[in-house]
Amino acid sequence: MNIFTSNLLTWYAAHKRDLPWRLTKDPYTIWLSEVILQQTRVAQGLPYYNRFLEKYPSVEDLANASEDEVLKLWQGLGYYSRARNLHKAAKEVIQQHNGIFPNTFKKLIALPGIGPYTASAIASICFDETTAVVDGNVYRVLARYFDEETPINQPKGVRLFQELAQSLLDPNNPGVYNQAIMEFGALQCTPKQPLCTSCPLENNCQSRANNTIAFRPQKIKSKPVKNRFFHYLIPFDKRQNTLLTKRSGKDIWHGLYEFPLLEADHMLSEKALKAHPNLPNWAATATWIKFEDDVITHKLSHQTLHTHFWILEDIEKQLPTPWHEVHNFGVPRLIERFLQKFNR
Repeated sequence: MNIFTSNLLTWYAAHKRDLPWRLTKDPYTIWLSEVILQQTRVAQGLPYYNRFLEKYPSVEDLANASEDEVLKLWQGLGYYSRARNLHKAAKEVIQQHNGIFPNTFKKLIALPGIGPYTASAIASICFDETTAVVDGNVYRVLARYFDEETPINQPKGVRLFQELAQSLLDPNNPGVYNQAIMEFGALQCTPKQPLCTSCPLENNCQSRANNTIAFRPQKIKSKPVKNRFFHYLIPFDKRQNTLLTKRSGKDIWHGLYEFPLLEADHMLSEKALKAHPNLPNWAATATWIKFEDDVITHKLSHQTLHTHFWILEDIEKQLPTPWHEVHNFGVPRLIERFLQKFNR
């Protein structure tokens, strides 16, 4: 065993966190944790993991749920395609694999939403397959240790780091090794202010020697952030009912619910909104009240949403949704935060 792997496993045995998915090799449980923890910190993801297992203790329970129920339980985690694919994959395990989780990387990666990282994690942890995981933590640890400047978001870099990770994998304990290097990146070799002085790999870390830690890993600049300007209408009829619609298409938040939305290329005044070509007929005669004067900014991975919420009262049309039932719908985090502030 090489010194990198040996020192890493020793560190992991002494410092690993006590997390519930580390007490099992059940592939459903491991899969659930890995999907939730993609792009989510453990502290944020753990309550969701517990709630999902409580409501859906088996893959069959998850498969039998409705998409709306899954999205509602997922609410607040973001990247909602993960939840939709989680549901699709559960159905596929039941329908095409007789409820038994596939036990190889090749079969796992064929499931909806399961990429190389998740397939490697499940295959190695649950079935001892010698396949290395490569996630953001692994990229960072390896790029720093070997002072590798190849960009990790280019095909050449993806191949290079996958091969490097595979070469360091402990064939006798692939699942433990994979968890160790991810944990090391999360706790020791952190993105900012890594704990270099107490690092068991410090003596052989080439970025430490070359003073390039702050520049590893390298990334090619991604596409610029797109700014969008949202104006949500929160209507109330005389019965205090409101209106929610389900988002569809290939835009953000597919499958989630929202209030009527007017989008423009800049923030609009009340007068301009009332002249908007997509303004619903029932909004023209309503009483308009701006919820907050300041524009609400909500950042997504490649988009920034600039938003105003407008309360529209005295709607003459009968609306379908009682206000007290709004909390039953899965909504984007932006709208969830509005609802937390708004009392009716």
